[in-house]
Amino acid sequence: MKRFLSLLTLLSIGLFTYAQSFKVVKTDAGPISGTQSSDGVVHIFKGIPFAAPPVGDLRWKAPQPVKPWADVKACTEFAKSPMQAKPNEFGVYTREFLIKDEPLSEDCLYLNVWTGAKTAAEKRPVIVWIYGGGFVSGGTNVPIYDGEALARKGVILVSVAYRVGIFGFFAHPELTKESPNHASGNYGLMDQLAALKWVQKNIAAFGGNPNNVTIAGQSAGSMSVNYLVASPLTKGYFNKAIAESGAHMLPGKGSGVSLAEAEKGGVSTATDLHAATLADLRKLPAEELLKQNNFRPIIDGLFLPEVPADIFASNKENQVPLLTGWNEDDAFIGTVKNAADYTAGINKRFGDKAPQVLKLYPGATDADAERSQIRMSRDGMFGVQNYSWVNQQSAKGKTKVYLYRFTRRMPATEAFKKYGAFHTGEVGYVFNNLKFLNRPFEQVDQQLAETISSYWVNFARTGNPNGPVLPNWPEYNTTTAQTMILGEKPAAVTLPDKAALDYTVKEIMK
Repeated sequence: MKRFLSLLTLLSIGLFTYAQSFKVVKTDAGPISGTQSSDGVVHIFKGIPFAAPPVGDLRWKAPQPVKPWADVKACTEFAKSPMQAKPNEFGVYTREFLIKDEPLSEDCLYLNVWTGAKTAAEKRPVIVWIYGGGFVSGGTNVPIYDGEALARKGVILVSVAYRVGIFGFFAHPELTKESPNHASGNYGLMDQLAALKWVQKNIAAFGGNPNNVTIAGQSAGSMSVNYLVASPLTKGYFNKAIAESGAHMLPGKGSGVSLAEAEKGGVSTATDLHAATLADLRKLPAEELLKQNNFRPIIDGLFLPEVPADIFASNKENQVPLLTGWNEDDAFIGTVKNAADYTAGINKRFGDKAPQVLKLYPGATDADAERSQIRMSRDGMFGVQNYSWVNQQSAKGKTKVYLYRFTRRMPATEAFKKYGAFHTGEVGYVFNNLKFLNRPFEQVDQQLAETISSYWVNFARTGNPNGPVLPNWPEYNTTTAQTMILGEKPAAVTLPDKAALDYTVKEIMK
């Protein structure tokens, strides 16, 4: 009995020490406190400022240092989401996929940390998550982005906010002139870099390893990952990349807006807003600016000195292992055409190339035509971009590449079944967060979430997704094109639709 009580005492001391180890964490700007999971295993810090509020004269400037503080700052709640249109449910995107309705603010440069480390000396691998939203929306308080489940698997999850829309990607000649680097427009990407610099300086205090950082994102977040890997400004701030459904890797069609073009658009926007000077623009209410919100990353000559495809072609990108892929039904097609209308449209659009296009994307029946329209949209928006990336990186042979195709059609009501393995559908599985989604999940979904999240954690740890009891995921190369199918029974196969993708890259996307 005495021995048992001694053991219990030691255990209690150990748990107390563990709980106390992250009660207060010292960051480079000041001490912070957070919360814990219900069982005390994961420490959670929300709303940590990593840059000064980009408001007033700091609107449309590179992120500036945080003003230091002396007292312990309580970081227990998500900060305000970036200024954007009010999020509303649409299509398959129910509340679980969206930020909270409010508050929204230009004061938005905050990040969140989930850590299961017991001491600051553990040096756990770090995943920095970058949200999607088309560069005009998004935030970190989306339910399926909760990092607790991944933290329990051994990584530290950091989710970062960045400016979107006109607040994050507005270029103007006066902005370029006032910049010490003679560039403007990519403030949202600069925010992401500022967050990565924060991680380098501070993550060790949370038990993380600043030398083992993986950047990861989906959709616009995946495109951001592509830009970060391409940028000369980001060297040394991460050493692995995960890109889910999004990249910018074709040199021709849609290759990017130049600084000069973006400045011209900025002048036009200022005219529409009746703002004669940059000072006038900075005085405008945020709500007024939201009326002119169609702004995205540009080739600014600084963060992106060239289009990413050219940077990669010249071997100027950051050489890091890559895990990337897209979803079976990654598509936005609007009204679906019947077989006759689809075939007529293909003939009109492609002329003498139409027979080959119809061979690869057939439309003999209405069902064929519907499926082909989904595939063409998917391949044109996401497939060819991520496919071009893996091919180019694999051909160099300097870093490992792993390719996936997410195929699980999330169980759903009749209203949602038509969306299949839709854009963003994999994220709940990646974070092992199906509990936050209101869907009739089956055991196969729970197992798939365990498998996918383990792959992602393993890759963050070692640069290789494989691990015990997981189906083998072979490295991608251009000869075998081995791709991991992430569905009911995960398995590696030759890339489905490879012939169509090759043709699309070569002929359609010129």
